[in-house]
Amino acid sequence: MDPRLRGDAVIFMVENKKEGYGSLFHSHEVEQEYKSLIHKIGYYDHWYHAEDNPKISDSEYDRLKNRVLELVEIYPDIATKAAVKVGVAPSSGFKKVKHAAPMLSLSNVFTEEDVTDFLERVRRFLGLAAAEKIELVAESKIDGLSCSLRYENRRLVMAATRGDGAEGEDITANVGTIKDVPQSLPEGAPDILEVRGEIYMTRSDFAALNQKQQAAGKPVFANPRNAAAGSVRQLDVEITKQRPLRFFGYALGEVSEPLGKTHYEVRAKLARFGIPETPFALVSSFEEIMNHYNMILESRSGLDYEIDGVVYKVNRLDWQERLGFVARAPRWATAHKFPAEQAVTKINTIDIQVGRTGALTPVARLEPISVGGVVVSNATLHNEDEIARKDIRIGDMVVIQRAGDVIPQVVEVLVEKRTGAERVFEYPHHCPICNSLAIREEGEVVRRCTGGLICPAQAVERLKHFVSRLAFDIEGLGAKIIEEFYEEGLIQSPADIFKLEEKNKTLQRPLQQRDGWGEKSVANLFASIEQRRSIALNRFIYALGIRQIGEATAKKLAGAYGSFENLNETLKQAGNQQVYDDLLNIEDVGPSVAEDLLGFFAEEHNQEVLSNLQSQIMIENYEAPAALNSPVAGKTVVFTGTLTTISRAEAKAGAEALGAKVAGSVSSKTDYVVAGEDAGSKLKKAIELGVAVLTEDEWRALIGR
Repeated sequence: MDPRLRGDAVIFMVENKKEGYGSLFHSHEVEQEYKSLIHKIGYYDHWYHAEDNPKISDSEYDRLKNRVLELVEIYPDIATKAAVKVGVAPSSGFKKVKHAAPMLSLSNVFTEEDVTDFLERVRRFLGLAAAEKIELVAESKIDGLSCSLRYENRRLVMAATRGDGAEGEDITANVGTIKDVPQSLPEGAPDILEVRGEIYMTRSDFAALNQKQQAAGKPVFANPRNAAAGSVRQLDVEITKQRPLRFFGYALGEVSEPLGKTHYEVRAKLARFGIPETPFALVSSFEEIMNHYNMILESRSGLDYEIDGVVYKVNRLDWQERLGFVARAPRWATAHKFPAEQAVTKINTIDIQVGRTGALTPVARLEPISVGGVVVSNATLHNEDEIARKDIRIGDMVVIQRAGDVIPQVVEVLVEKRTGAERVFEYPHHCPICNSLAIREEGEVVRRCTGGLICPAQAVERLKHFVSRLAFDIEGLGAKIIEEFYEEGLIQSPADIFKLEEKNKTLQRPLQQRDGWGEKSVANLFASIEQRRSIALNRFIYALGIRQIGEATAKKLAGAYGSFENLNETLKQAGNQQVYDDLLNIEDVGPSVAEDLLGFFAEEHNQEVLSNLQSQIMIENYEAPAALNSPVAGKTVVFTGTLTTISRAEAKAGAEALGAKVAGSVSSKTDYVVAGEDAGSKLKKAIELGVAVLTEDEWRALIGR
């Protein structure tokens, strides 16, 4: 098959100048928008360092896997700084630290029905009777910067940002300037105590700070959260000290001894230790939950700090432990977000963006308008069916909203405001970047560019994904710089990133001599790259940008194959039925995902990219999260039939927490089949293959529960 027709199986473009396939980004409208903004804010270096209106952090992006790219779309002023900061790399001055216990995000709910569904999921997972109450702690959700405080022997020894949940930045010195944060805890506090919470700025302090900025002729901050985030991530502690930052605590990380049997008791202990806390209340019925939510919503405007919802947490800690986590969020908690904020504006034009998998996504370019304190100039239109369903036209007046997603959406067209000058948008059937045919496969809503190797947009978007936060997380390689380096030929494929320092030595005009760069900023960039020469297997898989492979599936693949060598050698065998069957045996991997995986690893160009990468980096083998003495760590387990003492969901989660691989079907590689009542075909197949079959009681005895 022509590789250009396998756009989704091709990872990165290798520029072929003989065929004329150079970069076309210089003519792309997004590029032009960025350049215009850069000219308007020529002092962006000073703004970022001294005034620091920073990138939006990932604390609000628990719902979409490409959050940074979405922010670049929505906030062109911030996107510009985020993009051009490569030469500056401010956060490279912060040491990376691994969290003793992960700092995870929260799932979101928006409606009363969503709240009911959350309660029912908890009830089903725990196997609770319909009449049994689920007591929750309801907490106001502070709109700030997530932070973990670590106390050892009752002294503050570390403060860190959330980062990617597993690894954050050491901001101990800056947090030490926040008066709300105790430097020491009283007697009676545990020897090790990690307090999770939010750094924030009150509305009144924010207003005073902006007045001070304006009086000094300096740029003002967009909102309190941005001001807080930028202030706490200053390299100069003296600047942070001048900013009116505060802290609210609300949860625990690692702790050397229990603080109680309920979350409510934990909150009471934290208060006694002098930790400032968010308001909270106990609720145990749907009516109580909604009454509390509505009360907080009504009082929101009178608060002196920003909140964007109410968080519900299962109160019993033993239930929290049983519920555990899914992907990046706990099953025992969720955030009930406040209603979306809306505004009316005009669609000036509609552009098409080409993503890393070739997807053509329509974006409305809006007359800029403030929504919830943020200036919005772009909104997603999702796909051509959505444009047709809502009858969206260029020139329409529309209602837009920002809900849990950061990227705004068009809610409805104000047809009554049409003048007749509006134009129907003609959806392209060719890629606007490389002019390759854009096809829409049967059953899909997305139209995709078939350009593959020859499409610069896909190549650049895959490179952006490769360095993104949940992938290689290379500080300093923002979207704008990736585009510039690609256009100049400095970075054409992932391996080129790790060769950049050597290549820079041979350039006629090295980076140090370019506008916005200097010796220190270039050194910071190269240091950031060096720090990422070693990467966990699951992050590497995610970084490859394979279609349909998100963070959660990447972890499942890492757990199933253990090492990249095993993964690569196995999945290269695209025609092997056993390989295909084993792939389907991995939870969350269906036929469509399996085909994308096998197609990717069978592609010769991808193997060349992978080989080049392996010569530059070390891919760490997967480490099971369970203790080494777990009897099922690394074992493949299948549950079948009706379990009587525990729900199927809880059994699976418990097995995974012990390092087991939970599969959906039985094969010769299955280690245990746990058979409940009325077990059927899976039990029969296990017996035929000679796989060890355990009763529910035998399984519980094996794992010691």
